[in-house]
Amino acid sequence: MSREEVVYSGATTDLLQTTTGNNYNSWVAMNTSRPSFRSPSAGERVFNRVFGFLVGLGLGFSHNYLLQVRGRKSGKIYSTPIDLLEINGKKFLVAPRGQTQWVRNAEVAGEVVLKKGSARHRFRLRPVPDADKPEILKTYLDRFRKEVQRYFPVAAGSPPEAFRDLARSYPAFELIPD
Repeated sequence: MSREEVVYSGATTDLLQTTTGNNYNSWVAMNTSRPSFRSPSAGERVFNRVFGFLVGLGLGFSHNYLLQVRGRKSGKIYSTPIDLLEINGKKFLVAPRGQTQWVRNAEVAGEVVLKKGSARHRFRLRPVPDADKPEILKTYLDRFRKEVQRYFPVAAGSPPEAFRDLARSYPAFELIPD
């Protein structure tokens, strides 16, 4: 087994992972501190800016949108590219990096705008309770695994039960049309 140390919200958490891969049963958390935020690398920041610009122009896959949210302190509009999850006609936002700035701003604002090209759609937010997140997180990871697998300690294709203990680490919102 290899040992990896991860810093979560000022607390240190030890994670054990077998060499067989990113399997839920191979991870053992010795501390349940919630990860506050996983910072993007310099390369990811550049990619997000370029990709966000392209999505703002209307390019990208059907699930790619530019999320716009008002800053909780500045009042300025901030934008970030997101993968919109649709399940049975309902729309969801999931934050694979944890308590990001867009999550904090959206929680305060209570609403967001999804932009793609010239189209803008305003939504109110309903935070998804942790008990309801496992199926949403599973679907999100299965659908967008190439983009987000690195943020999850379970493999795409894992059963919903594998996400139960992880749910509180991943903010998720249902989007309600305004």
